Amino acid sequence: MSTVPDELRYSKEHEWIRAGGDVVTIGITHFAQEQLGDVVFVELPEKGATVRQFASLGVVESVKAASDVYAPVSGEVLERNVKVIESPELVNRSPYGDGWLLVVRLADKAELAQLLSADEYRSHIGETAPSTGD
Repeated sequence: MSTVPDELRYSKEHEWIRAGGDVVTIGITHFAQEQLGDVVFVELPEKGATVRQFASLGVVESVKAASDVYAPVSGEVLERNVKVIESPELVNRSPYGDGWLLVVRLADKAELAQLLSADEYRSHIGETAPSTGD
């Protein structure tokens, strides 16, 4: 089973986006949540805030470490996932489903070209992930 869905785009910092016109959903990847361990706290910007591509948009804290989450695209926050703030473990249980972080109105569709395809992201984590001996 792939932990990198083909229909998403990815950042090298391990965030994903699901594009739907000029509105995108953002989350962190299965790889990122696995590296973090049990997520215990999520800090996200308020609705109406502006995020900038590749700049920090919030923090995910786990029992191991606190890690910045970076915006894969620039835009206005339309919605933040209140469920994930109240139940941070959703990030671990369902990183591509209920564990999403933000919905953002895309400021510039050209920024999508700077993100990785699923295959490119698989190569990226293959280079940076410990070998599984396959």
